[in-house]
Amino acid sequence: MDYKQAGVDVEAGRAFVKKIRDAVESTHRPEVMGGLGGFSGLFQLPSGYQEPVLVSGTDGVGTKLKVAQQYDRHDTVGIDLVAMCVNDVLTSGAEPLFFLDYLATSKLNPDQLAQVVTGIAEGCRLAGCALLGGETAEMPGFYQPGEYDLAGFCVGIVEKSQIVDGSRVQVGDVAIALASQGIHSNGYSLVRKIVEATDSALSDRPDQLGGKSLGEALLTPTQIYVKPVLAARQAGIDIHGMAHITGGGLPENLPRCLGAGQSVQIDVRCWTTPPIFEWLAAQGNVNQLEMFNTFNMGVGFVLIVPPSAIDPAIAFFEAQNLSAGAIGEVVSGTGELILKGLA
Repeated sequence: MDYKQAGVDVEAGRAFVKKIRDAVESTHRPEVMGGLGGFSGLFQLPSGYQEPVLVSGTDGVGTKLKVAQQYDRHDTVGIDLVAMCVNDVLTSGAEPLFFLDYLATSKLNPDQLAQVVTGIAEGCRLAGCALLGGETAEMPGFYQPGEYDLAGFCVGIVEKSQIVDGSRVQVGDVAIALASQGIHSNGYSLVRKIVEATDSALSDRPDQLGGKSLGEALLTPTQIYVKPVLAARQAGIDIHGMAHITGGGLPENLPRCLGAGQSVQIDVRCWTTPPIFEWLAAQGNVNQLEMFNTFNMGVGFVLIVPPSAIDPAIAFFEAQNLSAGAIGEVVSGTGELILKGLA
């Protein structure tokens, strides 16, 4: 017997590395040292920092991968993987420097997984970070045929004096919402349950989705907020706190950037919820509070700013083609989110 008979094709692995080489190298920044194929990735810290602080984050894509595999579209989940990590790192005010991925599958399909890595490279380009390396594991018997799983790891950098940690958040500050592109990468266990329970097909084109298929809407990638938010800080927009709206929605994530003795109150009537959420709520008979506790509901990232920064912040992001608006304010409290305007 040999390794190939056991289910691991070493030659397919080499062919896969050749397929992804150009995509990986297209993300490299000047600080990258060495090339693809080493045992580790080398990255020189950028110059110009007085007290550099490294900021790290790791995440996956979750059961959204099941949708990608059922729909046989694999070019967007790589963007999701990067977005989930770099948006978390961004909340500290950090610039993402480099990213590493871990990809595991039952049997290596170079064409399928090259689409995944092409998406990861695109996400890195959108975030301005280098795809420094990764690991691909072929694990027959561990995953079902055609299945794969993803995990990612990001390292960023911020000047110590410029760290955003919520310590400057004050009662009276305002929450500015940055729009999501859809569901992003959380809540897909409920999404898939609704799709299955209603016998919906991913090829269906519900009227609410404006001509998109259900599969296309569900696989819309997570918005990457890195470049516009860092540019806003460079432009002098005063940002006291930031939150990435992921699993648990606004109630779980927005209070994480508050200080002691503070809560945040938002009015859900301040923005328009994307149609995919209306479809899910109607098809699954999901009440509005449960929707907000599960999904981002159209708000992918929130900035906490002083009242004087409201208009400059909104104008700045709108000029970056990123929809933004004030949705609430910080109030005295015990760390909870107060939702106003629920039906």
